[in-house]
Amino acid sequence: MLLPHPHGVFRHIARHHPELTAFRRDLHAHPELGFEEERTAARVVEALKLARVDEIHTGIAKTGVVAVVRGRWHGSGRSIGLRADMDALPMREENDFAWRSCRGGLMHGCGHDGHTTMLVGAARYLAETRRFDGTAYLIFQPGEEGCAGARRMIEEGLFERFPAQQVFAMHNWPSLPAGQVGVAPGAVMAASDRFEITINGRGGHGAHPHLTVDPVVVAAQIITAAQSLVSRNTSPLDNAVVSICAMQGGDLGAMSVIPRQAKLVGTVRTFRPQVQDMIEERLGRLVESLALGFGATARLDYERVYPATVNAEAEARFAADVAESLVGPQQVVRNVQASMGAEDFSFMLQVRPGAYLRLGQGRSAEDPGSFLHNSRYDFNDEVLPLGSALFASLVERAMPLADEAFGK
Repeated sequence: MLLPHPHGVFRHIARHHPELTAFRRDLHAHPELGFEEERTAARVVEALKLARVDEIHTGIAKTGVVAVVRGRWHGSGRSIGLRADMDALPMREENDFAWRSCRGGLMHGCGHDGHTTMLVGAARYLAETRRFDGTAYLIFQPGEEGCAGARRMIEEGLFERFPAQQVFAMHNWPSLPAGQVGVAPGAVMAASDRFEITINGRGGHGAHPHLTVDPVVVAAQIITAAQSLVSRNTSPLDNAVVSICAMQGGDLGAMSVIPRQAKLVGTVRTFRPQVQDMIEERLGRLVESLALGFGATARLDYERVYPATVNAEAEARFAADVAESLVGPQQVVRNVQASMGAEDFSFMLQVRPGAYLRLGQGRSAEDPGSFLHNSRYDFNDEVLPLGSALFASLVERAMPLADEAFGK
């Protein structure tokens, strides 16, 4: 691992590395789904009390927690929000280490246990040192994995109760080496849409297909034609993905029965609203017209789940500068490639300027470890102090004390 520079914040937090590791592994062993993070939230509250933060607020978006830490001075009126997600995934873990999930069918397969731990580490440092002029709001968010927990926190008055002027978050990234930080202005994560196509035909005997309207054949045509939405309708300069990921029709035990109905489920990923609008509109027309051509009917149900995650230019540049102070310019990727994955921190960035960073956690170039949402994934505990230091440094740099230079 490439160690960060011997910065004071990092050195201070690194002293607690064993405790942070134990905390993270405890969360990993006890995963909870979105809006069910009762134990996780209780562990966070316990840690925040030990850290002696100024205020702890619970029950926001059911299981969300917000801690308030005031600086040595706070007359400037400045404020900053730091966000970490807490929920796990409904997947079975295939690791065999001691801290593997003890709950069947649930797993921290995306590293939210690590994100939560890093923010706890930052809370401890900020409450101990208070080397800033302003107020830090530490947001422990539930339900990122498809539940839109960020939106729910906002709807329940997050930024009215805790008026952060800027907001930052980070996500571990196995394909970046440990010790590196990635950030970029503009869109860094795609918008995520879900669609379901229901095709109704007329079932019957597989030996007499002329007496049926076969929805499976219609589904096959739609699957093939949908790919033209990107290849022939989207500019090569725009990024878009249309993936049909599941099909249901008929009974696998009934080889000679043509079903009455078939369903397709998939996802659309885009960065620009204009492309998103075009794909929704043309997919609907394609579905209806193809079905009509075969004598069937079809309906498209289209849901816009998460908007694109768009970093503000000034905040992205600021976050990169802060990262450089910790790890050096060679370890900061300022134009990190955008991902077609999605992230509900996007809702917070629609309300407040801020930036979403990637924290490298790859173990080596030869063996970066499993990627996110893999059944053998695990968070790399070596980067816990760096993530905490980066969170804390964003606060100190955004709200510096008048009589104290940053980084000393």
